[in-house]
Amino acid sequence: MSSELRNPRIGITIGDLNGIGPEVIIKSLRDSRLLNYITPVIYGSTKALSYYRKNLRLEDFQFGSVKDDQQFNEKKVNVVNCWSEMIEIKTGVATNESGKAAWMAIQKSVEDLKKGMIDAIVTAPINKNNIQSKEFNFPGHTEYFTDAFEVEDSLMLMATETLKVGVVTGHIPLKEVSKYITDDRLTSKLNILEGALKNDFGISKPKIAVLGLNPHAGEKGLLGKEDDDIIRPVVKRLKDNGKLIFGPYPADGFFGKGEYKKFDAIMAMYHDQGLIPFKTISFQQGVNYTAGLPIIRTSPDHGTAYSIAGQNTADASSMRTAIMMAYDIFKNKHR
Repeated sequence: MSSELRNPRIGITIGDLNGIGPEVIIKSLRDSRLLNYITPVIYGSTKALSYYRKNLRLEDFQFGSVKDDQQFNEKKVNVVNCWSEMIEIKTGVATNESGKAAWMAIQKSVEDLKKGMIDAIVTAPINKNNIQSKEFNFPGHTEYFTDAFEVEDSLMLMATETLKVGVVTGHIPLKEVSKYITDDRLTSKLNILEGALKNDFGISKPKIAVLGLNPHAGEKGLLGKEDDDIIRPVVKRLKDNGKLIFGPYPADGFFGKGEYKKFDAIMAMYHDQGLIPFKTISFQQGVNYTAGLPIIRTSPDHGTAYSIAGQNTADASSMRTAIMMAYDIFKNKHR
């Protein structure tokens, strides 16, 4: 059946079995009214979900196992079993087995994305250490999906309805950030951001703020030359080409003074520069969206949270929002 004639199939990878991924997935999908909008397809294990359903006393969560790759039931939550061997669940503990399971779920979901069997993917949190292998040798989901779908560049974009923050450099050591701030890289990231705001979020003329790299945006070269030598010329060139891109702005006061409210999105230079204020303002409501891919991929804005795993205290708001954002982006792309 054409994706235009049915509810979008939203794949959801189970993440690290010993973290809060299974719990927030179950809590997000308990309300059967969600099936009026999407067909959820969980990549993981019926045994693992049954374990958490019982131990967390979430018995109202119902699902069905997918027996045939082509047969998803639009009236229930579908589960694709991605491994057959027994994997012991040790809540709150990082194990090699849970890392391997997380990888197998991602691998199967990518196979189905490439076949067009699902329309988007939502990834539950992984442990970036125990998932490492010959097959998954990446800092995180963003880099893996960029490689798997053979695109030259993508953008890590943290998003809520009212705040969107992209980062020029993602999961790299802070000491290496400056060498990655180049004309080509910044231009590419800004073009991806503008395209995503238009095509994925339906903003016809997005207004983008660019943060400086150095304190006070370099203070005219006194505190660093990257702002004047690289960032400012890129912003000017793109602005001269008709794009509503402004900056660089000193990062220290930009969020505190509420300047971010004047823009549709902000481009930060590195991970913590963008994610610390984003999570301070929008924690538990934010979504990590990988812009620039030929497929739709979102995830909650939190990690495995081993310290609260298995305690039925995890907040599912971010996972629920990630699922619905995948739905909204799918609709915007097909509008």
